Amino acid sequence: MNVILKGVRPLDYVLAAVMTAAGAYLMYENVVATGSGLAHAQSSKSWAMLPAFFLVTLPILWRRRNVLAVIGITAIAAAGHVLAFGWITRCGVVLPLSVALAYAVGRFAGSWRNHAIGLVGVVVLQLVVLVRDTSIDGIAGALVLSLPAAALGYGIGVFVQSRVTRKQSAEVTPLIERAAA
Repeated sequence: MNVILKGVRPLDYVLAAVMTAAGAYLMYENVVATGSGLAHAQSSKSWAMLPAFFLVTLPILWRRRNVLAVIGITAIAAAGHVLAFGWITRCGVVLPLSVALAYAVGRFAGSWRNHAIGLVGVVVLQLVVLVRDTSIDGIAGALVLSLPAAALGYGIGVFVQSRVTRKQSAEVTPLIERAAA
């Protein structure tokens, strides 16, 4: 068990717990919803959507270890959820999750190639979820908000990583100078 959770920090547990709890609540609301006021009729009211949605929210726990794998697993799990349960509301959890993943790309992805792949994965995740969301009437309207939010999350992640890198290099420089003296 320790190997699976290696590198996971307390904030990762909090983030995964919040996303999973929000997802569980949203799936519960989908099951008991009357359907009034939605842009599209719901396709399913199955209780199975609740545990299946855990596969969408839990991978963020390992964002520090391999953010690209986390995004890939999250997008595949979301696509499976869309295929299995059709038109239900997911955007209320997955779009904030995509912003958190965009932050993780900026913070933990490493090379610029990984940044590009991660950001494409975040956009794919957003598209997969929005394609069959009962709460929205058209993908374009939701993307107008979700893409800038993801870009902001990514920018904050890049900024934090640059500060961490700068601080680490400032701590190493005096050690090098003392070794040279």
